[in-house]
Amino acid sequence: MLKPALPLQTDRLVLRAFTAADLGPLHAYHSLPEVTRYLYVDVTDLDQTRKSLEQKIASTALLDEGQSLRLAVELRESGELVGDVVLFWHSREHRQGEIGFVFDPAHHGRGYATEAARVLLELGFDGLGLHRITGRLDGRNTASAGVLERLGMRREAHLVENEFVKGEWTDEMIYAVLRREWLGNRQSEVAG
Repeated sequence: MLKPALPLQTDRLVLRAFTAADLGPLHAYHSLPEVTRYLYVDVTDLDQTRKSLEQKIASTALLDEGQSLRLAVELRESGELVGDVVLFWHSREHRQGEIGFVFDPAHHGRGYATEAARVLLELGFDGLGLHRITGRLDGRNTASAGVLERLGMRREAHLVENEFVKGEWTDEMIYAVLRREWLGNRQSEVAG
């Protein structure tokens, strides 16, 4: 079980629960074709974003497997919403989870996704006691693959044309890191 004391802060970011006030900024980037290009969902209209936001607002704890923790990511300096992240708890028995992230393209290339996703790994391993955390993505999404690699996750699978998404066959990449690897990477960062 995990109910983090929100908000969580990094050097540059605040990860917090979503609120109704996030509708406009969330819709602004979730309605961009370049944001949804590699996602299962298409560009959303305002009503779809509202429904999605309601789910995000209700997802602030992991009380049992099958649930997700969804957090807004804002800049500490300005309070601007720049993205959203998710931690899925897939299995209690096998201690498995998954991370995901979506960021406003206006803020790409600054390391925010890596910084926020690192918090998710800490929550999964330290807070929930997970053994393994994965990240799945469209094989063409090289930017997200780079984020997962910077987090110390390894590519474990390249599934060729395994899903028919938005009218085309797509490849899927699966990345993963084990708890012991994560702890070893953190100790190396501290020592280095």
